[in-house]
Amino acid sequence: MFNSNLPEQNLLKTVLEPLLEDFQYWFGRSRTLLESESIPFLKDEQQTDLLTRVTQAQQEVGTTQTLLKVTDGQVGVETSMLMTWHQLVTECWQMRVRLRSDKSV
Repeated sequence: MFNSNLPEQNLLKTVLEPLLEDFQYWFGRSRTLLESESIPFLKDEQQTDLLTRVTQAQQEVGTTQTLLKVTDGQVGVETSMLMTWHQLVTECWQMRVRLRSDKSV
């Protein structure tokens, strides 16, 4: 899948940059939804909590993107952080699927 002849720095940029862009995209969509609609199956506190976590993750990803650019790919990200963001994206996807499913009934 990956060219093993790429230096580690280029490999990191090749993999990490698009992943961070994906996180930003999905956090942005989720944030817009959470700010503009009341999600019927979430209590107000749950929706506020999810919005807070999405906003914080967006800021963290943005900071990481900036560091990656200013260091020309010399910065990595802890796997645990990537997993935290991935889990949050998954939670947002599940919320969207349920919302779409509830609306279609």
